[in-house]
Amino acid sequence: MKLKNWLVLFLLGLGLTVLAACASGEEEEATGNGQDGESESEQPAESEGEQVLNFLNPETIPSMDPSLATDESSFVYLAATMEGLYRLDENAQPVPGIALEHDVSDDGLTWTYTLREDAVWENGTPVTAHDFVYAWRRAVDPATGSEYGPYMMNGVIKNATAVSSGEVGVEELGVTAEDDYTLVVELENPTPYFETLTTFGTFFPLNQEFVEEQGDDFATSSDTLLANGPYTIEEWTSTSNSWELAKNAAYWDADTVQMDKLTFEVVKDPTTAVRLYEEGTVDRADLTSDLVDQYSTNEDYVITADTFVYFIKFNQEANEALANTNIRSAISRAFDKQALVDEILNNGSLVANGLIPGDFTPMPETGEDFRAVSGDLVTYDLEAAKGFWEDGLAELGTDSVELELLTDDDETTKLMVEYIANQLTSNLPGLELSIKQVPKEQRLDLDTSMDYEVQISRWGPDFLDPFTYMNLWTTDSGNNMMGYSSAKYDELVFATAAELATDNVARYENFLEAEKVLFEDAAIAPIYQASRAQLVSPRVEGVFVNPFGATYEYKWATVGSEE
Repeated sequence: MKLKNWLVLFLLGLGLTVLAACASGEEEEATGNGQDGESESEQPAESEGEQVLNFLNPETIPSMDPSLATDESSFVYLAATMEGLYRLDENAQPVPGIALEHDVSDDGLTWTYTLREDAVWENGTPVTAHDFVYAWRRAVDPATGSEYGPYMMNGVIKNATAVSSGEVGVEELGVTAEDDYTLVVELENPTPYFETLTTFGTFFPLNQEFVEEQGDDFATSSDTLLANGPYTIEEWTSTSNSWELAKNAAYWDADTVQMDKLTFEVVKDPTTAVRLYEEGTVDRADLTSDLVDQYSTNEDYVITADTFVYFIKFNQEANEALANTNIRSAISRAFDKQALVDEILNNGSLVANGLIPGDFTPMPETGEDFRAVSGDLVTYDLEAAKGFWEDGLAELGTDSVELELLTDDDETTKLMVEYIANQLTSNLPGLELSIKQVPKEQRLDLDTSMDYEVQISRWGPDFLDPFTYMNLWTTDSGNNMMGYSSAKYDELVFATAAELATDNVARYENFLEAEKVLFEDAAIAPIYQASRAQLVSPRVEGVFVNPFGATYEYKWATVGSEE
């Protein structure tokens, strides 16, 4: 019997106290109604000869503000509508965007960019070095409230830490416009991955006059956004369940963009997504485990390896039990991850027994995969889990613990969470779990405010270096948000961006040691490294999947033959 079927029977038979508290009431089959009430099966009419591809998205877009975006969907659409100094090509290599070239000083601390003079915003205003200065300052200005600005720039851009903490003004940030088309960036330390860092959404430029003219309305609708990239976003507001990417005729490289339009619709239910795919209404659909069994022999079936790692976050400030290392250690080891990826996910995903994903980055001297060298740090081990649990309960002076598990409300996450909750409550006597399912945007808000106890979260890399994962859990990281603090961990991680910045071998040794500290402290519980099982139409060509940064690159998309 399939494990997922066993799980349903087990839950019904034992009546576990796993309560689903969905913020929006009952799960809808699909949320794909546009603002005009259009049904999800009714796509806009295409003009004759118009190049159009139709896609789905599992959620609304949380933010189109480069300074405030923190999630996968937001960065995908920012990358489609905006462009920074560089962007990633089909091989995930930086290629010229607004920057034509750059020079680096001998000490690695000063990067001077020569910008192209033919780049304009969609309203015809030139894109200049001043737009980058304004955007980067805005991202670390405490008044903006950006999570990613400090996370991406502190310890990298000169004075970013002091600016983001309010110690000095934004004008002290190490980024200046020498003239309209010369941008000078000063770094705190040599940064091996800085070129790939500049492809990321937080580093996109912003037109100061336009942003300030929009005020609080900036980036809340198509009318309050200004694109400088391959596409503009149309028919979108912050609550939209459908939108379009339209070719940006003002883009400096518009001749390369072949698509007239890409349409997107929010559909959370995988069965609905597949029905729309089979009808020919959409050109790509994600598959859940039961659908993989059904469609794995379909000629359009595709599995794409991913570098997203899923994990459990423990808010140590929200519950006395979660402040206990033994309790966290027990939860980390008390669920069968192999069964999860094989039976519940069934999409090529891999068990995660550490933080850095496999096949992401090689060791600098040997070329061995970092994950293989670091090894399995947190495995499913029921005997060890029970031992930690008993010790933790004894330290707390109790025989039971009640926790609330916060998750997204998509169908795949729902199945995964029910399985994990069943495993934990079955294997750890005295543990009671309630499940709180909310839309992703709401989960991100609850994470930011630390208004949760236990949370299913994930991280995809923003640049090609272990630091993109390791810096998450430093004490003051804007992504920590769980009360974890380790002086030893901080020291190891920060050294990789400071005194060890030019010694890559030593940097990676620090990363190896820091990862071990993270799991000795049971700061998080790794779950799995994702893969994507999808049906993708042969019509879809030139859509690249990036191993870091924005998941999809749509600039080079084309419509292929269906034969």
